[in-house]
Amino acid sequence: MEQILTYFPKLSQAQIDQFEKLAELYKDWNQKINVVSRKDIEEIYTRHVLHSLAIAKVQEFNPGAKILDVGTGGGFPGIPLAILFPETQFTLIDSIGKKIKVVEEVVEGLGLQNVKSVNDRVENLNEQFDFIVSRAVAVMPTFAHWVKGKVLSKSKHDKKNGILYLKGGDLSEELKDYTTAEIYPISNFFKEDFFNTKKVVYLPRKK
Repeated sequence: MEQILTYFPKLSQAQIDQFEKLAELYKDWNQKINVVSRKDIEEIYTRHVLHSLAIAKVQEFNPGAKILDVGTGGGFPGIPLAILFPETQFTLIDSIGKKIKVVEEVVEGLGLQNVKSVNDRVENLNEQFDFIVSRAVAVMPTFAHWVKGKVLSKSKHDKKNGILYLKGGDLSEELKDYTTAEIYPISNFFKEDFFNTKKVVYLPRKK
């Protein structure tokens, strides 16, 4: 929790309480439905919460904005971002029912009012969003195909609407056809060794 406050010192007491409660909820639910590896659950703030919040260092979300988290798994990056931006609306989608069950229970346990969960494939979602976030669920060409047509054209932010994607390793081959993509090394924001090879990829919506 100290890590979170180091990088996000302006949290309200309500947000601090939610971030503190988050670890307890995941440890409890992970014993029933394994959505996070045992090693990762012990380092949940670094490997999941802080990793998710790296997106906020690239783009802060405005009140009223709509964000879609694709392949959310147990709720990352969507749930930490929903705590950080309580006036932004988040939709968390995953095709695996037991993962969405955990999302729903954690959202209820945290008292989050700005999160909607959907158990389905993203291709079946008939809605548009300001930004689409995700954590390495597929290579970018595949992911971009899945979410085609789901980004709103009119932007409310300093960056154009688009995709904000958490990825690691060498992305040169994967992104070679995306000339507008911007890559932000997370090590520029957070000092922990875990982030040395991890990045946020921003892909703006095509005109």
